[in-house]
Formats: sequence, structure tokens, C-alpha cells
Amino acid sequence: MNKLHIFAAFASSFVVASAATASPVTMDWVTVGNAGNAADPTTGFGAVDYEYRIGTYEVTNAQYAAFLNAVDPMASNSLFLYSGAMAGNFGGIEVQAGNAAGSRFVAQAGRENNPVSLVSWFSVARMANWMTNGQPSGGGGTESGVYTFDGLNSISGITRDLNNPNQVFIPTEDEWYKAAYHDASAGTAGDYFLYANGSDSVPISDQPGDNRAGANYFNDDGIANGFNDGFAVSGSPSFSSSTNPFTDVGAYSDAASPYGAFDMNGNMFEWTEAPIGPTGLFRALRGGSWDSTEFFLQSSNRLIFEEFFLSNDFGFRLASPIPAPGSVALLVASAPLLARRRRP
Repeated sequence: MNKLHIFAAFASSFVVASAATASPVTMDWVTVGNAGNAADPTTGFGAVDYEYRIGTYEVTNAQYAAFLNAVDPMASNSLFLYSGAMAGNFGGIEVQAGNAAGSRFVAQAGRENNPVSLVSWFSVARMANWMTNGQPSGGGGTESGVYTFDGLNSISGITRDLNNPNQVFIPTEDEWYKAAYHDASAGTAGDYFLYANGSDSVPISDQPGDNRAGANYFNDDGIANGFNDGFAVSGSPSFSSSTNPFTDVGAYSDAASPYGAFDMNGNMFEWTEAPIGPTGLFRALRGGSWDSTEFFLQSSNRLIFEEFFLSNDFGFRLASPIPAPGSVALLVASAPLLARRRRP
């Protein structure tokens, strides 16, 4: 994979978040039902004994810029929420230091709805806390909520409350896996698809358009068939550092997961919540990316990286509890549940 990796804890070129006058961040959610479903017998993942919501889309540059503007109005970047590399071709957010405080982080024109990249797990957790705390402006709201921070790159605990619909959190690997691969029409049975578009057939690699169950990833089959010609956006097996490799979230409109979420294959690898390994310093990423091969789109495969790691193909989506009947969760728009064909 062609990646630009940056260590957030040690980089000195990081700029900052800004905040306060930014518009609220709204998110679309899909409901993941079938509580108590069995795990995928081939991998052991996917069993979740409660209903929950997961983001219909990956978090975008525009949404993340609004978060930055709210929590760091002066763009001091004391929490390393912003990487200077985000202003380059593999990002989509730049700092305009001459802007008023609270409006210095700006999504680049034409990339507002691209998924945000170059975010560490800790940055994702801080945005989840900020959302949980009602999106306070002028700074604050990032160090506790669901994730209790006791240092720049250290948390002392995770406190989930599935009865609090205003909580927003990083999906667990099981939550992410179920939303991507479980057959929504199978009830609680352990029926899963191989790919996150309700199919066991390899998605095509091509630009969005006719959407033949496509995804933004790398596939070069060596056949002049108009697709699977390399990178999905450029249609070339050669990597071009001048090409925007991302597609807008939801652009592959005929390739939703069985529960109705988009881009759970391709575009960006996505962070999941739980620590992995004896040191607890690693987290799993799922779904493949714009520069990964089909191997990482499959339900059986994942990446594991240190939680402070940044990459130009690491992004995220968030999750949240189901609101109680008659209640309205803060800043939430619901999206329809989409049924897909059952795995044969």
C-alpha cells in the first residue's frame, strides 16, 4: 500500500484545531438490529447482544474541521488533533491563520464530503467525547465522556452507557463487523457476507457511477474491461501523488452494507474501539481503503496498528446507543434500514 505514515506523538509539524463559531456537527445513523445475533462462525466476530446505531457514512473533512474549530479556536494544536499533512493531497483540511478564532480550520473546496484522513485513534476518541458532551465550543469537552484521558496519548477507562442516546463512541470491532457483514434479513442467525455490500462477490474497483457494487480500492485484473484497472479513482495501476484518491462518502450508492451503511469497504480503513494485545497499545482497523487490495475488504481480514499512528488511508465512523421510544437524541438524523440479499 502507498501510504504516508506519521507518528502523531512525535511530529512537530502539526497545526491545530480551532472552534466556537462552527456549525454543529450532524450525523446520519443507521440502526443495527437483530440483538443477540450469533458470531460469524468463520471468524468469531460480529455477535452483539443489543441494538445500536452506527454512522451511515465515514466522518468527513467538513465534520472534522467543525470539530477542530470548536475545540481549538486559536489553532494551537496542543492535543495534536491536526496534522499538517492534512493540507496536502492526502488530506482535505487546511489552516487559514488569518481567519477569526474558531474558523481557522477549513475543509478544502471540493473535498468537504471526502472522508477525513490522518487521524489517530486518540483524535477519534476525543471527537467522540466532544459529541457526547454536546459539542461545546471555545475548547473543552474532549478529555472525558466515554473515554477518560489521563495524558496526551493515554486513557484510564472507557465508560459506555447504552441507555444514554447522547453518548457517541468508536464502534467495537464486533459492532463494526456486524454492521458491515451480518445478513440483516437473517435475524439472529450467524449468516454473514464476505464483503460489506451484502454480497460474496468481489466488488469492482471503479469510479462511482453505475455503482455495480463498487468500492474505492485497488484492483488491477489486467483486462481492458473498463473497471478493475488499478486505483478506482484514477483508473490506472500507477500511483499518482497529484490525484485525489478519495471519493465522497456514500458515492457508491448501490453498495450499502446489509444495514444501510456506506463505504464499509474501501475509501478508508476505519478505527475500532478495543485495545489489542498484552500492552493494549494497538487497535484494529477494518474495511480496506483506496490503496488496499481486495484482501482487506474481506470480513476475514483486518489491520492492527498502534493507536497514535496516522496514515493517509486511516479514517473512522462513530456509533451511538438507540434512543428510547419518544426521545430525541442530540443532533441526530436517522436513515432508512436497507435490506440486502441473503448470503447463499
